Amino acid sequence: MLFIYNLIVVLADFILKIVALFSKKIKLFVEGRKNVFKILSDKIKAYDKTIWFHAASLGEYEQGLPVMERMKSRFPNHLIVLTFFSPSGYEVRKNNTIADVTVYLPLDTQSNVEQFMKIVRPDMAFFIKYEYWPNYLNALKDKEIPTYLISGIFREKQVFFKLYGGFYRKALDAFEHFFVQNSSSKELLLQLGKTNVTVSGDTRFDRVFSILNQDNQLDFIEKFKNNTLTVVVGSSWPKDETLLVNYINSSNNVKFIIAPHNINKDQIADLKNQISKKTILFSSIDFNDLDASKLAEHEVLIIDTIGILTKIYSYADIVYVGGGFGNPGVHNILEPATFGVPIIIGPNYNHFAEATALVKMNGCISITNQEELNEAFDQLIQNAAIRDEKGHICSTFVEMNKNATEIIMNYIIQKKTN
Repeated sequence: MLFIYNLIVVLADFILKIVALFSKKIKLFVEGRKNVFKILSDKIKAYDKTIWFHAASLGEYEQGLPVMERMKSRFPNHLIVLTFFSPSGYEVRKNNTIADVTVYLPLDTQSNVEQFMKIVRPDMAFFIKYEYWPNYLNALKDKEIPTYLISGIFREKQVFFKLYGGFYRKALDAFEHFFVQNSSSKELLLQLGKTNVTVSGDTRFDRVFSILNQDNQLDFIEKFKNNTLTVVVGSSWPKDETLLVNYINSSNNVKFIIAPHNINKDQIADLKNQISKKTILFSSIDFNDLDASKLAEHEVLIIDTIGILTKIYSYADIVYVGGGFGNPGVHNILEPATFGVPIIIGPNYNHFAEATALVKMNGCISITNQEELNEAFDQLIQNAAIRDEKGHICSTFVEMNKNATEIIMNYIIQKKTN
């Protein structure tokens, strides 16, 4: 089976190089891996000690961040090596300040793994949520390097729990400990005979809760809002925007800040043209002359940039999070939830435990059509008591689910001191 797997990986490498000629994203995937070993060799010296974190993409990076921060503080003489599989993670966070080295993960071929392990020589390794690369995991096990899964999620449909999944089940032997998000994941691992499991929860709660302690001030948002009830739309897609624009155009005495998921010039222009209210783009604001009255006279602000949505959520009275009309579904709702804001989402949220929980708890409202969206907004805009109640449910939910990082760190420190 290992031979077949390695053959598939080599074949995939060849195919990806061809696809890269026609796909911008795959080109980033391929080109970004060309100089990985040189970067690693330049930044990691023979005498350096390292701790390796692997994240599939941006979401997993956010989950791993609290643990990375604590590990960097606890082991200051170690370099933090961070790898990404996907361009959507690496390209956004390649200049992060927490890791000493950030690179794409070379594909899981035996030669790549051998070279990677020879250069990095990690004292510990952390895989975040999922992505189980057999050759990397086997190498970590063979070298007896303590390896941990953090914020792990397991589901019955995964290959580990199929009759033909023996090859992948064996790769799980590399993990010294599994820190999983829920009891169902633990039960599935117990079925495989894995007793080295702790239900620690999701480290994302720790990350989003820490947002409350950062400086979230944005002067231009304050000037735009001008003490007016404001709806923030985060990570919207065209299907979301169709419904939202209809509501915006018929609204009164409410301001809207829209941060589309894709910052595409033509799509942004099309969105702006659909809105009948006085609208301004972030890119058109003159930050050398922030005239409060000029900003305040606008009713809609479109954020055609990235990196500031979290801070903008802190100014929201109501939040709509996009993605719920697409696949796999709604985007991150924990960031607005931590600020104690009621949230509206589309119908596709069942794959996200936090969204499912908040809908059941009535902190979050799921809508399926224009009528339901109108009703949800009208209720929240017109009734401050309901707004406050749902917002309180959201913030309490985040606070009650934090401390996964503490559980993980306590285990690791105890192992190190024994």
